[in-house]
Amino acid sequence: MASLTVRGAHKSYGPVAALSGVDLEVPAGGVTAVLGPSGCGKTTLLRCVAGFVRLDAGEILVGERRVAGPGAHAAPERRRVAVVPQEGALFPHLSVAGNVGYGLSRAQRRSGRVDEVLALVGLAGLGDRMPHQLSGGQQQRVAVARALAPRPRLVLLDEPFNGLDAGLRVEVRRDVRAALRADGATAVLVTHDQGEALSVADQVAVMRAGRILQCAPPAQVYRSPADSWVANFVGEAVLLPAQIQDGFATTPLGTLTVPPAGPSGTALVLVRPEQLEVLPSPADGTVPATITGQDFFGHDALLALDLDGGTRVSARLFDVVSHPFEVGTRVGLRVRGPVLAYPSPRLVG
Repeated sequence: MASLTVRGAHKSYGPVAALSGVDLEVPAGGVTAVLGPSGCGKTTLLRCVAGFVRLDAGEILVGERRVAGPGAHAAPERRRVAVVPQEGALFPHLSVAGNVGYGLSRAQRRSGRVDEVLALVGLAGLGDRMPHQLSGGQQQRVAVARALAPRPRLVLLDEPFNGLDAGLRVEVRRDVRAALRADGATAVLVTHDQGEALSVADQVAVMRAGRILQCAPPAQVYRSPADSWVANFVGEAVLLPAQIQDGFATTPLGTLTVPPAGPSGTALVLVRPEQLEVLPSPADGTVPATITGQDFFGHDALLALDLDGGTRVSARLFDVVSHPFEVGTRVGLRVRGPVLAYPSPRLVG
């Protein structure tokens, strides 16, 4: 059963369409990430689900209850939806326990629910602390605990990790995901961070210009993007011009096999950087290239390479210790695994 259903949602601000016929189904008990660039409509969608903004058309169901639609607009407090904003927004005059218990009935507070959710987010024993005594990561954990405390039907997280530094962000989002799953909560995470969406969510809805282009498990979105824009937005992508005939694509990286059901003629093929094998020197069966740049991340490196014809590609190198490469080195490239093909953007109306 779906915890959230959005059908044909439209919302405009003057001449600007923020939502253009959005359809989304969020399964119960999982995390769905709404992923897209700034201004794509993802926060407007979240605010419509929360009840802060009225739809112009379409409907929203929380569970089986219609909370928005023609002739219906349930107030936010009647939707059983909790929101975790970007900055946590804790009450500075209340303790951690006071913040988490805010809005709970006396019976709920006596039941030990506050201590239960604090333990879930890794803050057991910190109920007496004040918000100013907490780190940024701890404050966000308190905000999540407060959202979980009343057992809402749905938790909405609006870019909740944005204000944290990179290392802490990974730790906090991992712990928040564990807390949501341990509590059996259903959550929608709004984010522009591809890595965050892929690592946290059970389902990713990719949004652009007020529309959802693809909604699928993270691995499917990454491995089988719905179109070339999704491919380029979700992860690193090498999109190459190609001529396709009879299941073979002629590309700057050689002749590659593509799915027979794909486009023919002028097209684009998608090669992920990790699909490019880098050999120490050009050899038979490889495409010659020159390394022109390198981004070193410790656990891997992303190489920028120029093919002899002038095309620039990227390759991800995982064994950077055993196989160091210097800028200017001549290497050979070989594509591993299947590639996908998409219609050329020039041919898409």
